[in-house]
Order: sequence, then C-alpha cells, then structure tokens
Amino acid sequence: MSLTQVYLGLGSNIEREPHLHAGLEALDGFLTDMRCSAVFESQPVGIKSGPFFNLVVSAYTDLPLMELDRRLKSIEADNGRYAPDRKGLPLDIDVLLYGDLTGNFDGLVLPRAEILKNAFVLWPLSLMAPERVHPEVGKTFAALWRDAQIDQVLAPVAFKWRDQQLTPDL
Repeated sequence: MSLTQVYLGLGSNIEREPHLHAGLEALDGFLTDMRCSAVFESQPVGIKSGPFFNLVVSAYTDLPLMELDRRLKSIEADNGRYAPDRKGLPLDIDVLLYGDLTGNFDGLVLPRAEILKNAFVLWPLSLMAPERVHPEVGKTFAALWRDAQIDQVLAPVAFKWRDQQLTPDL
C-alpha cells in the first residue's frame, strides 16, 4: 500500500499543552514518520476566546482521505471537542494538505483555505516545508510566508513533546 504525505494543523485554547500532547500521541498511533513544527501562541481568529497554541504536523499515512478525517474527528471528540458543555476549543485537527490533492471531498476542501489566511498555519508550514509548492497557487510555502500580508501576531512558546523540543529557534 502506498503512503501519502499529509500536513495537519493542530490547535487548542483550553488546557492547551495536555490537549496538544493527547492529540500528538493519538496521531503517532497511526501515522508514520511524524514531524512537528515549532509551537506558536496566537490570538483567536473568528471566535471569542483565550489565545491558542498551534502547530503543524507532517506525516505519512496509508489511510484514504475520508478515513483520515474520520479518525481526526474521533481524536477531537476524545478530547472534548463536541461536548455540549465545552468551553473554548480543546483540540482542533485539520487536514491542510493530503498529497497534492485539490478539490472538495464531501465538504473537506483541499488544500485548506486557512493556509493562505492564517499566520498560525502558514508560518509553521513554511518552516516545515519551505520548498513545497502550494498545489493551487504555485508558489513555495516559504515565498507565500515571505509575501504574506496577514495581520496576526504569533509568539513562539516553549513546548516539549516526548524528548522533542518544539520551541522555535527563530
């Protein structure tokens, strides 16, 4: 079975470290060659809440896109994302890129529009895959970040997962 490279965006604004740790552990259970970007703190976009911790994960999967998305929703649910009494967003995991796939797949649009709209997605993605080309725009993520006109403030945060220091070296 062939493997597809995927990029996932993770975010949390409630018990941020424990939820991101839980999300990474769950992902590591079924993804291979998983690499994590630096972790950044960002102000919320589109919702009223406290600040988020965000990062991007690169990995390989043999799962079809919709099965991957179903597993991500299950991990979110396990972390209280869909609880009726939840406050904030405990864990959000989005498929940013699935190979070079483009289009709308049962409501899942790839590449994810947030790549071009949100600094907390584009900056870590540009650090992880600077030479990778956005499949629709035709520019590298490094060039997209360099030219971005996004009015959002990000702050690198100290974060460790397992023995991996995910604090940006900027």
